[in-house]
Amino acid sequence: MYTTVKSMPRLLMSAKLIPVQGERFQPTGFPDIGAATYFLSDGSSRLLVESTQSMANRLEATIVKHDGTLIDELKGLSWIRVHLVGEAESWTSSLVEAHRINSPYIIESSKEFQKMLTEEMGYRRGLLIDWQKVAKTLFKYDINSLLHGIFMSNVEDGRIKLPRIISAFIEAEDIREAAYGGVKNNAMDPKGELRSANYDKDVYGNVPYSRTEYTAGAITASFNIDMNMINNLGLEEVQKDLLVNLALLKIRLFLEKGLRLRTACDLYLEEDIKGPAGIPSSAELMKSCQDLIAKCSGYFAAPSVTELECTIKIKAKKSEEE
Repeated sequence: MYTTVKSMPRLLMSAKLIPVQGERFQPTGFPDIGAATYFLSDGSSRLLVESTQSMANRLEATIVKHDGTLIDELKGLSWIRVHLVGEAESWTSSLVEAHRINSPYIIESSKEFQKMLTEEMGYRRGLLIDWQKVAKTLFKYDINSLLHGIFMSNVEDGRIKLPRIISAFIEAEDIREAAYGGVKNNAMDPKGELRSANYDKDVYGNVPYSRTEYTAGAITASFNIDMNMINNLGLEEVQKDLLVNLALLKIRLFLEKGLRLRTACDLYLEEDIKGPAGIPSSAELMKSCQDLIAKCSGYFAAPSVTELECTIKIKAKKSEEE
């Protein structure tokens, strides 16, 4: 696939979506501002259905199992798993951590691991960053940090910052508000006077509420794979090919399985994804990724899953007097 698109500065794709039932849907919302509605210079209305940052999380989730580990079909990709021990015990990984490889559970878990990373990146205070070394090191230990972007603020003086290779958003046009309401009903005690002796917060009684959903003339999911960035990372052709195929696989899997964004925002693909080059099916892309993972094995850490251990503590609660 890489040879087909490598001369493009960006691989741009779009897909038309519609609600599974009815016409209404609930967009993403933000504290203090609610839904993100806006107008273009021609006066037409737009609505952000899903943000770039949320889409990054959804694309990442397409290859992750419920326990935060990589799906079996892509065994051999590089990623990091961390055993959390100490005052609590659990597991996490670079596949689910919000800051990926820069998670404190990862980058602060082992000074030896952090030192190894910075040495392989050739990264030190006062020196210019060799971005090709950075890219090769990220590919080696956590390819998804390279694909979805990284800001390693916890390392040295925090200058390692790479934008996303793959980005996406969902936008609606020609929008209309659909305002309605409801009530949280307490048939036994509408006034909320009867309370548990152990819980006195104000969650009792009937609680009316309002709600705003939207209709739209069209809903479009847009995807962008930055080919310029891939071509300038100093990687081998087979590594570039894997990045492109893995990005396309995530897009395909999201469109096939990930379009129930919220309870009231369940969408499906109205038309197949469109792009300047034919986009293979998810089965074809999975097979390509598996073949390329085998070819890239020498560029990944050995073993491909880096196992770390992080000692954690539970933050003490402040007393009311403090």
